[in-house]
Amino acid sequence: MNIAIVGAGMGGLTAGIALKKFGHQVTIYEQAAEILPVGAAISLWSNGVKCLNYLGLTDQIQALGGDMQSLAYVDGLNQHTMTQFSLTPLYKEVGQRAYPVARADLQQLLMQQFGMEDIKLGMKMMAIEDHANHVCLHFHDGSQVQADLLIGADGTHSITRKFVLGYQVERRYAGYVNWNGLIEINEAIAPAQQWTTYVGEGKRVSLMPVAENRFYFFFDVPIEVGLPNQRDQYKTELKKHFQDWCAPVHQLIDCLDEQRTNRVEIHDIEPFMNFYKGRVVLLGDAAHSTTPDIGQGGCQAMEDAIYLARALQINTFGLDDALERYQNKRNDRTKEMVLRARKRCDVTHMKDQKVTEEWYQSLYTEQG
Repeated sequence: MNIAIVGAGMGGLTAGIALKKFGHQVTIYEQAAEILPVGAAISLWSNGVKCLNYLGLTDQIQALGGDMQSLAYVDGLNQHTMTQFSLTPLYKEVGQRAYPVARADLQQLLMQQFGMEDIKLGMKMMAIEDHANHVCLHFHDGSQVQADLLIGADGTHSITRKFVLGYQVERRYAGYVNWNGLIEINEAIAPAQQWTTYVGEGKRVSLMPVAENRFYFFFDVPIEVGLPNQRDQYKTELKKHFQDWCAPVHQLIDCLDEQRTNRVEIHDIEPFMNFYKGRVVLLGDAAHSTTPDIGQGGCQAMEDAIYLARALQINTFGLDDALERYQNKRNDRTKEMVLRARKRCDVTHMKDQKVTEEWYQSLYTEQG
């Protein structure tokens, strides 16, 4: 088939690689004039890594991933360790390590694996026409493209989603803002081979190791939506939000680079079950935009990509049948992940003070 993918993010690129391996002609259309990483890093948990292993990228992902051997929660105010345990039993149970990776490194790997010549930049899709034998994409520059199938991997603000559902889904503010970036590993802040999370007051400060001796860090603060985003004030804002916190948190704030730090208001969308219409199908955030609270946004997009490619390859009752099988395989699982992340978000960010404080206390007896 001649397949068009809209969106050159993790899900779109993974789908493109998988579909090419099955012999399809695939072109990715990306609205950005140049590829810029959104967010500093991504949590590739074991299920996401397995998707990339399936594509033959095992060695490359190991080279990009951080050596994350243990997990710890620390009281952000008094620096007492609440729990600390090895991740090895989890890895052995599921058969694969997790690899936090710098987003730019992963995206570059996937683009090279897919083929830069088949990624068309500066192509903003404006409209979709679905016909009996093809789908037609209309772009901002006036050009049109026909394909046998359109895969909408165009993210949380998806145009493709509106076409499939017939209405625009409103994003829901999750109640907190996230600052994130990369710094050189510093064991005065956190152990080099550990995922360390400082918690307190409904806030969170987390560090995960990635390749090249770097930590991926993020700060979560429950504040109202729509406040000014002033990059040169990031350190001042964070010092204010974490003024009574322990020394390692302040050391992290002192050493971050404001110009390379991202600030994101966190949203999700209400789950829905229809992932396709005609010759148009959704994948990743376009289908199930979630908060990052359980680290499954990118991983679920990769699962989508593999299941979609396999559904198209192994089912022979036509395109509609294959898309329906993909939809029915994925919608319950992704709905569960969106709602699980939302529940974790509410506990972590103190939507109910009693519930969050009970969770803090439970961490002292948590054995992983």
